[in-house]
Amino acid sequence: MATREIQATDAGGHDIVVVVDFGAQTSQLIARRIRECQVYCELWPHTAPVEAFRRRSVKGVVLAGGPALAQALEAARGSGGAPAALAAFLELGVPLLAVGPATAALVESLGGEVRRTRPAQSKAQLNVLSEVDLFKGIEGRGSAKSDPEGESGALEAWMGGGDEIVALPKGFEAIARTLEGGVAALRSAERRLYGVTFHPEVAQTPWGKELLRNFAIEISGCRPTWTMGNYLDEAVAEIRRKVGRERVVCALSGGVDSSVAAALVYKAIGDQLTSIFVDHGLLRLGEAEQVVETFRGRFGSGFVHVDARERFLARLAGVRDPETKRKLIGEEFIRVFEEEAAKLGDVRFLVQGTVYPDVIESGFGASATIKSHHNVGGLPEKMNLQLLEPLRFLFKDEVRALGLELGLPERIVWRQPFPGPGLAVRVIGEVTRERLEIERRADAIVVEEIERAGLAGELFQYFAVLSETRTVGVTADQRTYGYMAAVRAVKGVDGMTAEWARIPHEVLERIASRIMREVPEINRVVYDISSKPPATIEWE
Repeated sequence: MATREIQATDAGGHDIVVVVDFGAQTSQLIARRIRECQVYCELWPHTAPVEAFRRRSVKGVVLAGGPALAQALEAARGSGGAPAALAAFLELGVPLLAVGPATAALVESLGGEVRRTRPAQSKAQLNVLSEVDLFKGIEGRGSAKSDPEGESGALEAWMGGGDEIVALPKGFEAIARTLEGGVAALRSAERRLYGVTFHPEVAQTPWGKELLRNFAIEISGCRPTWTMGNYLDEAVAEIRRKVGRERVVCALSGGVDSSVAAALVYKAIGDQLTSIFVDHGLLRLGEAEQVVETFRGRFGSGFVHVDARERFLARLAGVRDPETKRKLIGEEFIRVFEEEAAKLGDVRFLVQGTVYPDVIESGFGASATIKSHHNVGGLPEKMNLQLLEPLRFLFKDEVRALGLELGLPERIVWRQPFPGPGLAVRVIGEVTRERLEIERRADAIVVEEIERAGLAGELFQYFAVLSETRTVGVTADQRTYGYMAAVRAVKGVDGMTAEWARIPHEVLERIASRIMREVPEINRVVYDISSKPPATIEWE
């Protein structure tokens, strides 16, 4: 039996910035933006002991506000001091940047004054009052100096909402304000403490990555050494150290995450790895055949194909709840791998392509559980294999870059993400053989028309969803009572946030017409225009 490890990776000699998670859903997005600046960054829960920061020689700390910080601040009000969770980070003596709601908490904790307001996120225009350190290189695009009237040069930013800063703590100054005069950024240069009331990590603040780069490199003094080329060498060495001469099996689905994980581990330990592809009957049209053809040729005798379609359908019979589906599928996956591993002899490790978004949405650190991924929150409590997750702290774009470093073909690296539970979460409600076939045919049409229109390279994901809703329709002058299907297409990079795609109407028309003509069980097609957040990419 082995327990799941939720640990920080070895920084491998890289300078490190830590994002402290108090439950904010964008915490990992902040970390990703900093990594885009080639600075190594990890996400740690706010409960991490301060000694861990000193032990790892953390060079900068970012506080991402969330429910846990708000609760700590409320408990500390009236005590005359900062919440214990915040005070520890202030005592570290390293540069600190508070983001969004964390800035108000920082101000109040240090003796400033804030006004309770109703939380509301919105766009705002900012004037920069100081063009050094945090705003270095951003001058001329919002500076009060370059735009005395405070309009044409204003910077657009996404405000976090919540408490308004009324008075700054002693030793602090405002370094950016909204056009209405509200504090948008502040600092204590002497203590190297900074705060921004907006969110630099989101796309709605288009220059935000430059600000995070300034904090990580200019203020914290980190070296920009984080690249996938460097990570490849470090990961190979770490896998060899951890595995030794033990036998390893890999959960290979054919998706980019599991494919890169398999290739990485294979590079490290070669024939000690056996990659197992389980056809659970929940894949897209023709996908199982493609996976077998691709990886049998690449891994040879180290590739095992298991036909478990009937087994998974039996487990899902009568199940309607999406969380139950995910957990049943996760448990069944593990059982299949344990059985196959037993046939191989003494196997100790199971490789999975778990990535950062899987972890955050399954309730990592202080963040709320959005949904249990079958390979994270859906895993059984007792396992006979120890997990090996070399991509666990990588974002999707980093996984793709690593795949190219490993020499994987682009058709694998750039394959659109597919949920581990497969079509089980795109068939809303009970999963049956008949409903799976309806979903497969509809989904194949979506994929074919998107690719025919040349839009695939612009989109993060595009697929069909089969709902439980039945609607009245008319076909050949006859009344029908068929399913409603939804088309989903989003733009994004890492799966943490996504915007619904503005697909040309003529393409949507072709998709809808073909689905209703070629899949007679469906008589209505709708297009999902929800972004993430507040929605998720998948419906279940």
